[in-house]
Amino acid sequence: MSLKGMPCGRRSGGLLGGAVAAALSVATPMVGTLLPGAVVSAQAMEVQPLEIATAKGVIVLEVEVAQTDAERTNGLMYRTSLPEQHGMLFDFKEDQPVYMWMKNTYIPLDMLFIRSNGTIARIAANATPHSTETISSGEPVRAVVEIGGGEAARLGIAPGDRVAPSIFKGK
Repeated sequence: MSLKGMPCGRRSGGLLGGAVAAALSVATPMVGTLLPGAVVSAQAMEVQPLEIATAKGVIVLEVEVAQTDAERTNGLMYRTSLPEQHGMLFDFKEDQPVYMWMKNTYIPLDMLFIRSNGTIARIAANATPHSTETISSGEPVRAVVEIGGGEAARLGIAPGDRVAPSIFKGK
């Protein structure tokens, strides 16, 4: 079943199955919906450091924390640039399959899919700007971090590396 044309930029929820499109919104909870052209201000989002322990050492990113449905839906849409070692953290509060897309996103992104224990499950590298192709976490994850396209490889970030923001403490 295709998710193309769905009205939000970031999706999360259970495995997609069944043939009834009307049931999709019940079976796969959406993170939220914005009206076309609506933009969430980056100034209003909390920014925090995020550490990733890699084979090269600890990398520190500055991430905006998408906490509301509107912030999670909008993500990094409409941005024309993203500074190096900056990004956005999407916390889904519990492990679940997560589905992302790049609609209305002008820059390529790397998506780090993170388990609740803080390990990176997989990396979707250089996601194509404006694409409505679904990018799956591949397994239930707690969070996603989006950074500039190609930055994960440049910084030596790989699946299995451990992420240490406050949401993963005590896991």
